[in-house]
Amino acid sequence: MLLYSSKLRGTPIISFQTNAPVGQVADIVIDPDNLHIIALRASGPLINRSANILSISSIRGYSSYGIVIDSVDEFVADDDIIHVSEILALNFDLIGLKVESKQGHNIGRVIDYTVDTESYIVQQIIVKRPLIKSLSDPVLTIHRKEIVEITDYKIIVKDEAKTIKARSEKEDFVPNFVNPFRKSEPNLAPADSQTPVDKDTV
Repeated sequence: MLLYSSKLRGTPIISFQTNAPVGQVADIVIDPDNLHIIALRASGPLINRSANILSISSIRGYSSYGIVIDSVDEFVADDDIIHVSEILALNFDLIGLKVESKQGHNIGRVIDYTVDTESYIVQQIIVKRPLIKSLSDPVLTIHRKEIVEITDYKIIVKDEAKTIKARSEKEDFVPNFVNPFRKSEPNLAPADSQTPVDKDTV
């Protein structure tokens, strides 16, 4: 299923060992090269502040009750997993990034995004339109297949907002990231999931 990041934050983390919550999701760690969520940062009275990173590979499942893990022993420090520590050093966050078309037109800024709770891949970005353009389309939902480039400051998508909303389902997401610290990944095929938004907007 798809879940808004704003809903993922605050989700309880439940220990399978004790059958009780041990904390909650405080932050989301995203690899900007492929928009995969690689880890979650947690908070709570049972979680050590110096070891509060939960690798996605440690998650047993997601349900209406929360995220299920084996035990609190799954939490590690920031530098315990090399790839996670490298991504954390980038301080990358989708929220607030400017969104532009390939033609250089301002489309808006990211205010939220949706996550597939099976693959933990970002599927869509939710974009708040500039004031002048917000009268007709206050918010746009843009599928990951429309993204052609991500930098530290902005996301570049294939075309104008109207084209994005009416895009062909045959178009592919082709990463083209320009940050020299990030490695390119092969083409991604987004998971088939039920979208929480109207199909006309994606």
